[in-house]
Amino acid sequence: MKFSTPGSTQESELKAGLSDYNLDILSRKRAGLIWRLIFQASTIVGIIALMILILNIINSAYGYTALKAKVDPDTLAVEGVPLEEQNHGQLVAVLQSHISGPAYKKLDNEKPFSERSEADVRALVIARVVRLQVEKTWNLWDSLSKSGEINTEVARDYPDAELRFTSWLNSDFINRPQTSEPVTAGIRTAIYGSLWTILFTVLVAFPIGVGAAIYLEEYATDTWINRLIQTNINNLAGVPSIVYGILGLAIFVRALEPLTSGQIFGIVDPTTANGRTVLSAGLTLGILVLPLIIINAQEAIRAVPVSLRRASYGIGATKWQTTWSHVLPNSIPGILTGTILAISRAIGETAPLVVVGASTAISFDPASPFSKFTTLPIQIYQWTSRPQDEFRALAAAAILVLLMLLLTLNAAAILLRNRYSGRF
Repeated sequence: MKFSTPGSTQESELKAGLSDYNLDILSRKRAGLIWRLIFQASTIVGIIALMILILNIINSAYGYTALKAKVDPDTLAVEGVPLEEQNHGQLVAVLQSHISGPAYKKLDNEKPFSERSEADVRALVIARVVRLQVEKTWNLWDSLSKSGEINTEVARDYPDAELRFTSWLNSDFINRPQTSEPVTAGIRTAIYGSLWTILFTVLVAFPIGVGAAIYLEEYATDTWINRLIQTNINNLAGVPSIVYGILGLAIFVRALEPLTSGQIFGIVDPTTANGRTVLSAGLTLGILVLPLIIINAQEAIRAVPVSLRRASYGIGATKWQTTWSHVLPNSIPGILTGTILAISRAIGETAPLVVVGASTAISFDPASPFSKFTTLPIQIYQWTSRPQDEFRALAAAAILVLLMLLLTLNAAAILLRNRYSGRF
């Protein structure tokens, strides 16, 4: 008969414990590996979806186009000078002689021809006189893979049309104003409108948002009124954007019409006397992104260590000196990151601007805060709602410009954030 000693019992228990520990380690490592693979798969799926989206946009922005001119450009030569080489005065004369008097007067009233560039007038001649019409378009993939079939189809079905490989995204597209003809349409007016609108959005939302965040985190006490304010800010961050559009219509367009139309400054434009201006749009978008900026700025300020504040108080600094010299500089990177995200949302908004009164057809650039305006998202929405394929190609080109504009603004903000981060 064998008896177990106390030493052998402890050794057995130790081995059993080590075995259980190893099994637990393996189980945790296995779970960690599974979650890692899930996270990697999510990232890959997101990248693939983004690539498919961008490729689909690029596929629509390039390709063959069958064009037919209602008026042969060669018949518009002036004293032997072809249309492509005519100067500003010759182009104006061609336009005046080929369109009706009221139509010419309307164009001159929108923007005097003396103030229009030569490229603008030439675009008007092509749009109003030559009137290039798109018979059919093909996307990039079909243009590359079915080139022979496309040439045969054009020769058979559109014998009077000219087949061109068209890049809808080009310098002329960016520099031309909006027109009703797809061949001469541009987005210069929409780009200026977006930049004007975002400028006022930042000027309004950034200082107010950061100021409110500083008060709520550094000065506000735990009272019911401050808790109510914080709760409402959190709720406002999730309100649909069209609600802000209705708010902007009621307050900025109607109640504050003398301000937003420029009436109180004595610079009223008859076309914008109803308050549907760049300023109204900027203020509306500023209110829309304000809760986002406040919440992100609060998180950035809250992340500053309490020990830094105590050290500042320990050497005799006041509350404001501590906030200005220590808390705010250390929270600047986080604040700017939140602002980037908020402005990225604002630049792509459409619904509130439609309610406020953004123009869907405008051929002159906004020159002041009290000008009529349109924006790139509005322009894209208008083109995608048209049934013709060529307008969807224009929308694809405009989307690429919007993405480049957004990336440029974000890159500038990130450089600014990194500069301040390195300084402090």
